[in-house]
Amino acid sequence: MGLPLHLPAHGRGRGLSPALQRLLRQRPGSWDLPELPELGGPLIDSGAVAEAQRRCARQLGAEAVWFGVNGASGLLQAALLALAPPGSRVLLPRNLHRSLLHGCVLGQLRPLLYDLPFDPATGLWLPPSPAHLDAVLDAAGAGLLTPADPVAALVLVSPSYQGQRADLPALVALAHRRGLPVLVDQAHGRGEALAAGSDLVVLSAQKAGGGLAQSAALLLQGQRVGQDAVARALLWLQTSSPSALLLASAEAALEELTSPAGLRRWQCARWVGERLQRRCQVLGLPLIASDDPLRLVLHTAALGINGLEADAWLLERGVIAELPEPGALTFCLGLGPPAGVVWRLPRQLQRLRRALGDDPLPPFSAPPLPLVAEPELPLGVAWRSAAEAVPLAAAAGRIAAEPLCPYPPGIPLLVPGERIDSARAAWLQQQARLWPGQIADTVRVVAGSEADGFARIGGS
Repeated sequence: MGLPLHLPAHGRGRGLSPALQRLLRQRPGSWDLPELPELGGPLIDSGAVAEAQRRCARQLGAEAVWFGVNGASGLLQAALLALAPPGSRVLLPRNLHRSLLHGCVLGQLRPLLYDLPFDPATGLWLPPSPAHLDAVLDAAGAGLLTPADPVAALVLVSPSYQGQRADLPALVALAHRRGLPVLVDQAHGRGEALAAGSDLVVLSAQKAGGGLAQSAALLLQGQRVGQDAVARALLWLQTSSPSALLLASAEAALEELTSPAGLRRWQCARWVGERLQRRCQVLGLPLIASDDPLRLVLHTAALGINGLEADAWLLERGVIAELPEPGALTFCLGLGPPAGVVWRLPRQLQRLRRALGDDPLPPFSAPPLPLVAEPELPLGVAWRSAAEAVPLAAAAGRIAAEPLCPYPPGIPLLVPGERIDSARAAWLQQQARLWPGQIADTVRVVAGSEADGFARIGGS
């Protein structure tokens, strides 16, 4: 019997909301309905969906809630377009979800990518401290009275995929003092960003709730972002035929966040997670600290094991993790942890240590990134330009044509339009030697984007 420890958080149905379970037991297809008058939709003021959105807003303390059927990805894009008019600069963290880059292209926005603290022991980026974000805002010129290029908004990610949370109240307050509205990608969280003062919050029903994949919610509070602007952006990007099943999934997952039964279910899963953490610690299995009790993050580098190799070894034995990285392996317990996981997973991890363990891996080197960087070539132009693959050794000075997400750290080192400076090119070559087979030996660049030809490209 395998151990599925991956998303969705309902754990192959074990943790589905009871309301959703009842719906799925009905005759197949009976719940596949159009926007009938009594049902309505996310952008219709009347009907069951509108009432459910208002009820969830009251329960969560938001001024407005919209259900989404294109996952957190679609709602992040809509939120970004609601925040900033075309041509605006928006501050995005390097650990952003790629949907935000797509949103910048759709909204003709200028991404300002800001670097994050880096942990050399694990190879993971860490949440920004208030002092770090203050330096980022200074570097971006945010909050200046007469900036040449004002910053329109700040995006934060909390918690991270590994369950590490930022000090959101302090970070949001810092941004608000600079006059910036804040969007929090909280796909892996439970809505805490709203209490922290965030203006827009995106939740995923399948990552931290008992809902189905592709169901999500966008929450709004305060006066910094208009409800009309959000509705207009949703109208542009969301389907005109939303799935009634996914709308019901979003409703059920949000109500689970605040209902007594849902909180009891989460507390039971948390209890299992805490027992599992203690069991691993007793056995001397190195863990990376996580603020989410339903995430277990094994520090594979401390065991001398590449996390991707650990994942392959465990897969052969029926243990399915959520996220392998060179220095870590993340397991998601979900709202219905598998039976016996407290004993079964540590036993397999002990076997992994005996089979593949060695001296700890050397520290990871942080990628040489500027604190704040804007692509030289507009994001959309670079993405649509003719491209060519060049060896890493010849990449310095060229302009990236697509996102580059090497391991480590597994999030964009380059986005389309960024110039590949010599330091980053050398770092990539070093990583390719350290992690053969995990980093491509070529990179796609804008055709003819040598430094002396940039004026021709940029002016086209």
